[in-house]
Amino acid sequence: MAYHHGDLRQALIASAVEAIAESGPAALSLRDLARRVGVSHAAPVHHFGDKAGLLTAVATEGYRLFGEVLRAAGPDLLDLGVAYVGFAIEHRAYFEVMFRPDLYRADDPELVAARARAGESLSAAVAGHEVDRLAAWSIVHGLATLWLSGSLPPAAYEGDPRDLARTVAGRLFAGPT
Repeated sequence: MAYHHGDLRQALIASAVEAIAESGPAALSLRDLARRVGVSHAAPVHHFGDKAGLLTAVATEGYRLFGEVLRAAGPDLLDLGVAYVGFAIEHRAYFEVMFRPDLYRADDPELVAARARAGESLSAAVAGHEVDRLAAWSIVHGLATLWLSGSLPPAAYEGDPRDLARTVAGRLFAGPT
C-alpha cells in the first residue's frame, strides 16, 4: 500500500492493524510500517513518537470501535457477551493490543476516555443482573482469548464463536441450576 494523499496518521494506524493481524504486536516496527505505507522512516516517528505511541493510537481506535459494537448490542447482558467475543474474533489485531497495557501508554487521555466509554456499556448491562462484573468479563474475555489462541478443544471450532459464547455465557447468566 503506497500512501499518496489524505490522512497519513490514519493510514499508518490502518497499516499497523494489518501488520499486527499478520504477525502480532511484538513484530511491529515503525520502519516496516513506513515501508508498507510508502513514506520515509521518519513519518511514523513524527506522528507517534515511538512504537508505544503508535500502539496507544491503535488501542484508542480499538476501544472506540469496541464501544460502538457494545452499544449496538444493546443492554442485554448475554447479547453484550456475544458481541464482546464477536469483536475479538472480527477485530483480532485491535483486541490483541487493547488488553496489553504493557504495549502502550495506558494513561493517555484519549485512550482513557475511549476505554471508559466502552466500559459504560458493560457496566450498565451488569448493573441490571445479579452477576459479578468480574466473573462476566472473565467468562467472555477468557473465551475470546482461548478461541484466538487455538486452545479450545477441536470440537469448539466447528461452529460460530458467537454461538459458543451464547452457550458458555448463558450458563453464567442463567444462575445456579
